[in-house]
Amino acid sequence: MSDTEIDALVRGLALAAKQAARRLAAAPSAQKNAALQRAATALASAAGDAVLEANAKDMAAAEAGGLSGAMLDRLRLDRPRLNAVAAGVREVAALPDPVGAVVSERTLPNGLRVQRVRWPLGLIGIIYESRPNVTADAAALALKSGNAVLLRGGSEAFHSNRAIAAIVAEALEAEGLPPAAVTLLPTVDRRATLAMIGLDDVVDVVIPRGGEGLIRFVAEHARVPVLRHAKGVCHIYVAHDADLEMALAVVENAKVQRPGVCNAVETLLVDAQVADAFLPRLAERLRDVELRGDEATRRRVPAARPATDEDWDAEYLDRILAVRVVDGIDAAIDHIARHGSRHTEAIVTGSEDCGARFVQEVDASLVLVNASTRFNDGHQLGLGAEMGISTTKLHAYGPMGLEELCTLRWVAYGQGQVRA
Repeated sequence: MSDTEIDALVRGLALAAKQAARRLAAAPSAQKNAALQRAATALASAAGDAVLEANAKDMAAAEAGGLSGAMLDRLRLDRPRLNAVAAGVREVAALPDPVGAVVSERTLPNGLRVQRVRWPLGLIGIIYESRPNVTADAAALALKSGNAVLLRGGSEAFHSNRAIAAIVAEALEAEGLPPAAVTLLPTVDRRATLAMIGLDDVVDVVIPRGGEGLIRFVAEHARVPVLRHAKGVCHIYVAHDADLEMALAVVENAKVQRPGVCNAVETLLVDAQVADAFLPRLAERLRDVELRGDEATRRRVPAARPATDEDWDAEYLDRILAVRVVDGIDAAIDHIARHGSRHTEAIVTGSEDCGARFVQEVDASLVLVNASTRFNDGHQLGLGAEMGISTTKLHAYGPMGLEELCTLRWVAYGQGQVRA
């Protein structure tokens, strides 16, 4: 297809989705929930086998194309993972409907009753790589929050995304809702991305999910507002008074439970007071993880590779961990301020005061005390699913669930008041 043809295709699909968004904004909760339950049932039943067959095609092509281990892990679907996707859709259906919720209300001296009310954003564009579960998560969250969604998935997951989108569209139609509300662009041509992010008269917001290159490309070229998800350079600081056994368990989970995701820890900061006791135990515990340490770390763990300046800013998405010994909480907070990506930061400490100070002074979308960075996830934080993790602050910061896919508008009720 020519660029002109792709532009026309994307615009036509976006306009149809925009019309669908108007209907969804007024759809009752029961109707939206019924569509979500129908889609979840299909994904978890024999109908979902079509998704697994499509994913097998994508996996074979990705492996032949030399896709990285982290990307292959994000792409892979099996029956347990697909069942988990279906469960996530059901969780969204069970959540309170945010549309029309009154956040605040007051009566003015002139008698006007003024409310702030949650309202759908409208048409949301999602651009994402590799993870086919995003198709289901984005569709579920958009539907429940009264939005339509325009999906532009990556070429490596094209067959998987198409199969999931087809199941959702069938569920929408069966429940009397417009199938155009969940529209997957039928091309992976890069021109389609440019066309989508240029539709500032149709698309209300764009959310890119993927690697640093994709997010930078969207941010640089978009005419539509962008909610960005920067890379996850996540830290754990083991304080001087930490329970070392707890710290070992937290670091191990944060690094190896699923290393190819954005909320995996990438840099470990260890207080100098516990470095002698902690670092050799860490090296023994994480035998299959490559440690890259500063000089103080390598004195305690000679097998660690020397860390370079680039390591402190690296998102490895792999079994690699940068380690630095720091002189107290001030040095830890300073390091995070210089090298963190405002994604996820954690401290392991036995002191409430130390934990409180870390929370107060560290700027990140989720700050944890005595817990793994892996909890920065919509499912884990009770959102049912997430549209992504925003590391910007307008208008969302952290995992974007149903409430973050709504704006706040004003509604006023009067009895004939006129302005003097």
